[in-house]
Amino acid sequence: MQKPRFRGFFVPRLMIAPGSNVARHLRQAALDEPDALATLTPLSIGPDGKVVHARCTFRQLDQESDAAARIFHAEGIATGTRTLLAVRPGHDLIVAMFGLLKLGAIPVAIDPGMGWPAFLRCVRHTEPTALVGVRSAVWLSRAPLPAFRSIRHRVQVGTTRWRRLREQCAAAEPRPLAELGADSPAAILFTSGSTGAPKGVDYTHGMFEAQIELVRKTYAIEPGEIDMPMLPLFALFNPALRVTTVTPLLDPSRPAEADPGPIVAALRGEKVTTSFGSPAVWGRLADHCERRGLALPSLRRVLIAGAPVPDSLLEQLRRVAPQAQVHTPYGATECLPVSTIAAAELLATQGAVARAGLGTCLGRPVAGVEIRVIREVEGPLRTLADTTPCAPGEIGEIIATGPSVTRSYHRLPAATAAAKIADGDRVWHRMGDLGTLGADGRLRFLGRRAEKVRTAQGDLPTEAVEPAFRTHPDVARCALIGLGRQPPFRPALVVEPRAGRFPANAGERERFIAGLRACAQENPQATQVDSPMPLSKSNTTFDACPR
Repeated sequence: MQKPRFRGFFVPRLMIAPGSNVARHLRQAALDEPDALATLTPLSIGPDGKVVHARCTFRQLDQESDAAARIFHAEGIATGTRTLLAVRPGHDLIVAMFGLLKLGAIPVAIDPGMGWPAFLRCVRHTEPTALVGVRSAVWLSRAPLPAFRSIRHRVQVGTTRWRRLREQCAAAEPRPLAELGADSPAAILFTSGSTGAPKGVDYTHGMFEAQIELVRKTYAIEPGEIDMPMLPLFALFNPALRVTTVTPLLDPSRPAEADPGPIVAALRGEKVTTSFGSPAVWGRLADHCERRGLALPSLRRVLIAGAPVPDSLLEQLRRVAPQAQVHTPYGATECLPVSTIAAAELLATQGAVARAGLGTCLGRPVAGVEIRVIREVEGPLRTLADTTPCAPGEIGEIIATGPSVTRSYHRLPAATAAAKIADGDRVWHRMGDLGTLGADGRLRFLGRRAEKVRTAQGDLPTEAVEPAFRTHPDVARCALIGLGRQPPFRPALVVEPRAGRFPANAGERERFIAGLRACAQENPQATQVDSPMPLSKSNTTFDACPR
């Protein structure tokens, strides 16, 4: 009898473990498409510049993560065990993550890019009792540091012994999955800390399930596609989406330093169809392609988020990936995705609006997510009845609710109270951002609440000003800041010129600033930025004023 094939919906060949354990999606993929490729892991770069990959099927990935679960269980990790996950992005991370999910253990994922002191504070706050990590992480966990006192069980991955044990266990029968409900804890994922102290976000299996479905439906991702996720978290969705994961050769804690050559070679060589990355990474890749006359013809979609995306980069990506739909999704660790917009719409109808100071368009809510903009309030909002909706076009605080919205921060009741709003069975998340919601349903972003500059003329949101200056061809990045010790502040602009464009003398500096002044002419709020600041070269950054 011919085996049923997967064609965009689940074919229930047989019943797998009941419940809501999100790891069941990998088990089902292994049953339905056992020989389809699950992961491609870089091994080396050949003399022709092509990346050589190790290949793993869904059946092998299911077997290896079963084996990992057996190893973890033998070492004392069980359902509910908080487990610090310190594994490099790639195949071993996916194996370890799914091994823990199959057990019902709770992986704790902390971005090492936040810096060592912040990382240690996050570990100490979470108090994991187990560690699954590379050798350096295991050794470090034995150091006499308060952050590691809670750890009782350690499993080192990536060693010859680890691989041999996995091979021995792989021949065994499929390991039963822990039977869990939708509200069962699944993971603790830490925010990056880029806009405040990093916080652990409590995820349940049901929330992961909702995220998977939202991503699948929003971007029409189909089984059999090939993804290169340049943010490690997104690799963990792929087994549930039946998508092949290609691990890029980059350090996710320093994406702006990535060598674009091997990444572009892998995108082209493996015919990658979708990829998610930050503007810093995509800027390097797009520049590399244009300098060498290369295209990325296999890409069907490019997702770019994590920082403001200049129009010039979107236009570049449309040139180097002519078959791709380029999207800029909006969301946060606490709720993802919230809204999305395609670059074609953004460039055709919304660029001038952003440059004029009316906000960067974030598109419309994804299916199942509701967005509101409310009057700003300092301190907690206990229920939705305590909020005041803004009129269409009025600047306020963005809040969102939906099936993927998380309900709490880990062991931080005050932070949870400050960020969550109760609404019957639903919870709204306060995004920490300013924006407007138009009568057309489009959400526009005006910047982080904490970063607005209080001036003598009133509050100046960052995204009411910065887009005008990002249109300057020599500006790589810029930031609105306030000068002074207390309000009212004097608004000023910090500019990072593109590589090789730093003003070499006073004359070039004046011409650069004159160009910035010209960019501000169509934006009344940008013309408020008039505080003189001295040139202070540090790496590639200098301070400037448009007037």
